[in-house]
Amino acid sequence: MHSDRLSRRVALTGLAATCAAGLATPMRRAWAEEAGPSFSSTGPDAERYGAAAGYPVPDAVRARWQGNPWQPADRVGAFTHIDDIYPTRQVKHAAVPWRFKRAPAAFSEPFRAEVTGYLARNPVTALLIAKDDQILFEHYQYGRTDRDRFVSQSMVKSITGLLIGLAISDGAIKSVDDTAETYVPGFRGSEYGRTPIRDLLHMSSGVDFGEEVDGARDLNRLWRDMVAGGWISDKGTVNSIIRFNHRIAPPGTRFRYASIEPDVLGMVLRNATGKSLSEYLQERIWQPIGTEGDAKWLLDAEGFELPHFGFNAVLRDYARLARLLAHDGAWDGRKIIPAQWMIEATTVRPSDGYLAPGRAERDFGYGYLLWLLPWGQRQFAMFGDFGQRVCVEPASKVVMVQTGLEQTPEIWKLWLAALKRYG
Repeated sequence: MHSDRLSRRVALTGLAATCAAGLATPMRRAWAEEAGPSFSSTGPDAERYGAAAGYPVPDAVRARWQGNPWQPADRVGAFTHIDDIYPTRQVKHAAVPWRFKRAPAAFSEPFRAEVTGYLARNPVTALLIAKDDQILFEHYQYGRTDRDRFVSQSMVKSITGLLIGLAISDGAIKSVDDTAETYVPGFRGSEYGRTPIRDLLHMSSGVDFGEEVDGARDLNRLWRDMVAGGWISDKGTVNSIIRFNHRIAPPGTRFRYASIEPDVLGMVLRNATGKSLSEYLQERIWQPIGTEGDAKWLLDAEGFELPHFGFNAVLRDYARLARLLAHDGAWDGRKIIPAQWMIEATTVRPSDGYLAPGRAERDFGYGYLLWLLPWGQRQFAMFGDFGQRVCVEPASKVVMVQTGLEQTPEIWKLWLAALKRYG
């Protein structure tokens, strides 16, 4: 739930270089011998993450009130069993899954060694690299498998942005220039209600929300009111949001990461489409791209999907979503998300220079709830706390999906190496 502030501010210098002994050689053998995914019952510093206890799932009552983050020993179990801890809604998989091809011989020995070393140094639960329809590499650590559902953390914000684009394409939302209160009567007269959808997508509403100060005070307050509130109060989703009602800047003038802004957009989607976010995602994206597993989406106290945290899916389905984005919304010749929306979502208009890489934040820029990467041609990513990443380069169709237990700044070195080898 907490924002991904550390890794967004880490430059590509001072990367870790020490390889954990004894892990690299067995992994090389597995990759050489197997065409499919490989699995490990351990990972870097496994005892810290609960190996001795079998990677337990934390107590549901405690976790629901505490929210996220959990202690390190809870993370492996919690991050793959969110639906055992919180109420969730199902996003049903496709009747006939679309299958990736495998490219087992694609890795050169130097790159294989680079990936091996990366996994030996970093607490990554799963990693997948693909080029278009071919999986180049897929590996799971800490006893996780390709049947586990991995929590998105904040990557679900990007999914919410994609659904806004679809709602505009479907005519349910007229324009990104409409204000939130146009679609949600409960927002009328509030500062978030008066904010255009475009500025909410850019996290530039100008409304004060203290996500990264005083121990994430406002984010924790939002969680208590909107998610945990069902056990102690009855505020409801809209009232939990409009309690934050102090404007500190005009809309569309400054970037300030705030998890509440996709929550505003989630209510816009619900009212505009007349469907739950899970139903809309299932109908418009999840089934059309041939997903193999049901996803689960965490619900708030009122029974609405939480747009800033709590989506869960198997690793290859995140990769299918990444492939859709790499094709700018097309899937094997079928238009699913309008290409124009994908271009607008991942580029910065001249009038929005404050969102450019190096200006929104030190290393990255920001689009429509998607992070913009600074290296060369158009690249973008979905970010989630504790090292969750989906990285996309449309020109080369190279994508990388990672789930993890901590921030992994070294991922950017690996991403650039993958692009150099396969891009």
